[in-house]
Amino acid sequence: MSERPVALVTGAGRGIGRGIALELARLGFAIVVNYAGNVEAAEECLALVRERGADGILVQADVSVGEDRERLVHTTLGMYQYIDLLVNNAGVAPKVRADILDADEASFDRLIDINLKGPYFLTQLVAREMIGQVESEPTRERPRIVTVSSVSAYAASPNRGDYCISKAGLGMMTALWAARLAEYGIGVYEVRPGVIATDMTGGVREKYDRLIAEGAWPLRRWGQPSDVGRAVAAIARGDFPFSTGEVFNVDGGFHLRTL
Repeated sequence: MSERPVALVTGAGRGIGRGIALELARLGFAIVVNYAGNVEAAEECLALVRERGADGILVQADVSVGEDRERLVHTTLGMYQYIDLLVNNAGVAPKVRADILDADEASFDRLIDINLKGPYFLTQLVAREMIGQVESEPTRERPRIVTVSSVSAYAASPNRGDYCISKAGLGMMTALWAARLAEYGIGVYEVRPGVIATDMTGGVREKYDRLIAEGAWPLRRWGQPSDVGRAVAAIARGDFPFSTGEVFNVDGGFHLRTL
């Protein structure tokens, strides 16, 4: 049982997930560091969480697999009893950036399974538990759900259509769960990062360096995992009590249309 608030962060070992985990650790959350395969990165993240004075555990689980999702939730509850914050962050890019005229179904299925189906049904599992928490302990602060999507939810990239479609689906997922859980006071939010310096963007760094120099977004720099982490931390603190279903852009202003 934990008197601290408990955050379950998927894909927390590195990149954006690690940035989120560390910012939540600073707020005093106990962190469930979920990872799919890179145990070394996850262990490093957990060590950094503990350096910040927070408790935490590692749980290996592939969010695209139903049995893994169930084990992830059951392990979290077995350790801490509560889930006060779910952060759906785990996601992958296509292994090959293929023109949509040539892209195959295997890549599409992989991205939909991991990026969309996984968080959709993990949210279902966690939401049921959160409703139970609200009903059994109405004085405990209401839980929240945050899903990390991407500017690719609306910015079309014809060489990675599967990725764009998976991220667009997360936007509707957020709206659906926000509408369904509002009666329980459970806030549901989407954080939409732009170009963030992670392993995922490392292979196209030269392209994004050029776009930054050309002013493709108003704030001419790379985003950092901590930028996304601080946005999630603001939601986790309860800074938006009269908002749900909201989209928080962390993109340097990329979403702006300017003349």
